[in-house]
Amino acid sequence: MPSKLVCMDCGREYPINAVIYTCAHCASLLDVQHDFPQTVSRELFDQRLGALDLPYSSGVWRYKELIYPDLDEGLIVSRNEGNTNLYHIPKLAAWAGVDTLYLKHEGENPTGSFKDRGMTTGVTQARVLGMDRVACASTGNTSASLAAYAAHAGMEGIVFFQNKQIALGKLAQAIAYGATCVQINADFDKNLELVREVSEALAIYVLNSVNAFRLEGQKSIMFEAIQQLRWQVPDWIVVPGGNLGNSSAFGKGLHEMHALGLIDRLPRIAIIQAEGANPLYKAYQTGFEVYEPVKADTIATAVKIGNPVSYAKAVRTIKWTNGVVEQVSDQEIMDAKALIDATGIGCEPASACSLAGTRKLVEMGVIQPGESVVGILTGHVLKDPDAIIKYHSATLDNLDATYANPMHPAEPSIEEITRILTGAREKAPVV
Repeated sequence: MPSKLVCMDCGREYPINAVIYTCAHCASLLDVQHDFPQTVSRELFDQRLGALDLPYSSGVWRYKELIYPDLDEGLIVSRNEGNTNLYHIPKLAAWAGVDTLYLKHEGENPTGSFKDRGMTTGVTQARVLGMDRVACASTGNTSASLAAYAAHAGMEGIVFFQNKQIALGKLAQAIAYGATCVQINADFDKNLELVREVSEALAIYVLNSVNAFRLEGQKSIMFEAIQQLRWQVPDWIVVPGGNLGNSSAFGKGLHEMHALGLIDRLPRIAIIQAEGANPLYKAYQTGFEVYEPVKADTIATAVKIGNPVSYAKAVRTIKWTNGVVEQVSDQEIMDAKALIDATGIGCEPASACSLAGTRKLVEMGVIQPGESVVGILTGHVLKDPDAIIKYHSATLDNLDATYANPMHPAEPSIEEITRILTGAREKAPVV
């Protein structure tokens, strides 16, 4: 039986080649459902490790049978995304209060964020449908990824930005890759409404996470992380929560892995939101009985979303995995980011929700010190260089530079430089 689109609420089914994002009957989100082949096994995916040619050289399409089994390989649009590292950093584990902490760095994808995993499947589906224009609303990372993959596929990429608080590293990528960039006097949530309306009128394919094919690619983060752990399931997966696409994809992917016998249990998922963009956290406090959008305001621009489109799927993930939702302040985010950066791997601000959230959940007694944790770093350190410079120069409004690494201006003097270097070593922060 071929793959199909299925409403997660009413169960209505749609053909896989329908240009549709939500159920025409009840307006709920859609899932891509596959008839997985019997060849799926740990051994199959292990055999493909180190492949030199597409599709299996991709850290998404290595798992093609779990991503899009019926797809003609000739239609795949890929930049060899995925294959990101899983870092074991004992000193960050100690700071967070756990014995075992891994950080999976999705900033190592081609355009510097996890969005490439979803964009390879989303743009591939656009090609399947015969589309030549794709569009998104974006706080930054989605735009960079869409622009790159659209260009790679020979399509026009169209990006709706808000007109302030866009990290230049992300905006620059969208411009460089040739996308049509529209800067609108509205926040992300309004721009998402606009892009859906305009795209319907102009027959443009929408590639925000409301598109179910985006989430199919993002599932592969879980597939790859657990394969890197030799198929041993960690106790916790901790992930930043913005538009909640990753949270939704992780739950679906883990649920499918468990059903297929690839894993013997589900990890618990902790979704960490910024205090200034926390609608899921607030709903969690009510047992998901009450949901209200918020006006988002946080330094972590990648999660600065007040009305996440994948809310319902993220709730499903929490329920499937006996998960939790927590919030962290901008101060906690930037301090955790400074420590991640200081290990030499670095990340954008939103990524640091994973480490800050882990520490907070340990302090609360939710995560036990002896439990194993995989935290997801969603974006590259150079996505928002302005935040880095301002933090370390102590010029961020209302935030302290707890782990500052300030610049040291100097005259061309051996004595002065010696004094600076001696003092810098003595004042170096200790994790």
